[in-house]
Amino acid sequence: MQVLVVGAGAMGRWAGRTLTSTRAPAFDVAFADRSPTAASNAADAVDGRAVALDTTETFDAVCLAVPISAVAEAVATHADRASRAMVDVAGVMAAPVEAMRAHLPDRERVSLHPLFAPENAPGNVAVVRDAPGPVTDDVLDAVATAGNHTFETDPDEHDTAMETVQAGAHTAVLAYALSAADVREEFATPVSRELADLVETVTGGTPQVYREIQESFAGADAVADAARRIAAADADAFEQLYEEAGAHARRGQHEADAADDGAGGSAE
Repeated sequence: MQVLVVGAGAMGRWAGRTLTSTRAPAFDVAFADRSPTAASNAADAVDGRAVALDTTETFDAVCLAVPISAVAEAVATHADRASRAMVDVAGVMAAPVEAMRAHLPDRERVSLHPLFAPENAPGNVAVVRDAPGPVTDDVLDAVATAGNHTFETDPDEHDTAMETVQAGAHTAVLAYALSAADVREEFATPVSRELADLVETVTGGTPQVYREIQESFAGADAVADAARRIAAADADAFEQLYEEAGAHARRGQHEADAADDGAGGSAE
């Protein structure tokens, strides 16, 4: 099966490795990128080939691994190169799904969001099967065979969830880093050590990726508002907020446990 991966960055290379790590069915992967060198390097890593970004070739499937801000335009640009299916791994779902419906109404369409940095694979992969079929089923089989846990969602649920698990979480971690004073290591507590590790994880990434997440999803204002409520709380109000936070955490853990039971022990 011939697949064109548009974008030879970290997520595009993950897509290429994932597709070529399975033998049934076999995927022949080509890469296209604004940087021909990046496309060639990504292709060499999976015994694939590089093609020009404006290639006129057609492929069974096109996988878009482009920035969030570019995905809708990329769908329009590359739709004619997808003879049977298009998949995206951009990280937002409403925009690419809407664009694929408009530009590929008679072809298979699936949106994926690997919820991890590529170097941390395998992990959870959110899936919108907007118009599934044999090609996208093979793609999803390859994702699962690589050890990932795929779970189904819809564009609205996914994008709303990202307001909390990405935009909100990143805001909280970065705000802690920006507000923290320099203290000796001996003063570290278990909580502060965990936060320091999270700061290192977030700031060890690419600023442009995190900027696009913040621009694409709400969530920062909710974190800022919660911080203001805590800062302004008197004793009684603080205890109420503390209990509210604990109840929220327990609900989240209950839902996570239920999801694990339903997944039948799939890889996380």
